[in-house]
Amino acid sequence: MRALLTVFRTELLRILSIKPALAALVIGPLIYALYYPQPYRNEALRDVPIALVDLDGTDSSRQFARRLDASSDVAIAAVLPDEKSAEREVYARSLYGILVIPQHFERELLHGRQSPVALYGDASYFLIYQRLSGAVTVVARAFGAEVETARLIAMRVDPVIAAAAPDPMPLTAVALFNPQGGYATYILPAALALILQQTLLMGVGLLGTIGGQSDASSRASGSAGPVSTVIGKLLAYLVVEAAVLPFYLIVLPYLYGIPRLGSLWTVMAFSIPFVLSVSALGLVIARLFRDPVVVQLVGGAWVCPLFSSPASHGRSKPCLIRSRRSRCCCQVRPRLPASSRFPNWGPRCRMSARLFSACGRLRVSTH
Repeated sequence: MRALLTVFRTELLRILSIKPALAALVIGPLIYALYYPQPYRNEALRDVPIALVDLDGTDSSRQFARRLDASSDVAIAAVLPDEKSAEREVYARSLYGILVIPQHFERELLHGRQSPVALYGDASYFLIYQRLSGAVTVVARAFGAEVETARLIAMRVDPVIAAAAPDPMPLTAVALFNPQGGYATYILPAALALILQQTLLMGVGLLGTIGGQSDASSRASGSAGPVSTVIGKLLAYLVVEAAVLPFYLIVLPYLYGIPRLGSLWTVMAFSIPFVLSVSALGLVIARLFRDPVVVQLVGGAWVCPLFSSPASHGRSKPCLIRSRRSRCCCQVRPRLPASSRFPNWGPRCRMSARLFSACGRLRVSTH
């Protein structure tokens, strides 16, 4: 027991004395916590600016445009006379979409025929196009349902039946664990866990490859057996992470309004094996590669595929459709469970040659 405590005390002193390891284990996580969440503080996209090209100019087309502008996702920033002028604004990146209301829009609705509207959205930004197409689809369906209900009531159909006819099976969608649909709530829990994994892995690897022990400490540590040495080092890393993990898993979610599932004891129960497993992996990497530069490269390369997947794509493959090899690789790496992903839903779109190639075209029928 004395040898284990000696290794524990020696490793704590090395963490405080070796500057690269101290930077990776303590200073790095603090800097990450200050700067990394800043781009996601706005949570969700709101009021995406688009252009309106109203070729009908009737009361129905203006009412449809007002309802769309009143939604939280889209803002009609410009009303332009034709598509060419709207295209120039999209090319200049001042607007992100074009809504075209065709000629005879109101006449077709009054005759009970379909009157489709066209949305040209910038599909190079997936989240922006998702917001645009979703908002236009919701408004178009609601507007078309009201038109159909009014037409049925005019035909002396019972108002209750007429109101249910356009949408006989309405869907009530409840967003669980992310009620505001925010990007920070979606990405930050997994990103914070990966930051903890990366910094701990690199810090332990640097401690295993950089010298810094005094002769007395070396002799005391050498008198301990291999099991006592490993356990003493793991306990030292656990003490250091005992200050960092609560800040990441409890304080930061509270500061940024991120929902936290489970009690404090549940977080601790999952954090302790997480710290021990990642620290043990760091010891193995340090034993294999014995060079601080190589250890940093390996630690960064180990986490980068997981780090870049949600940030660059905005989505990841569900576990059920991953390959067996991919699932096995994910089981090898010690990590905390990532946050749940949004389902990947493909918007109904047709590519339009009249705009740039990255612009999707969505046609929505209001009837």
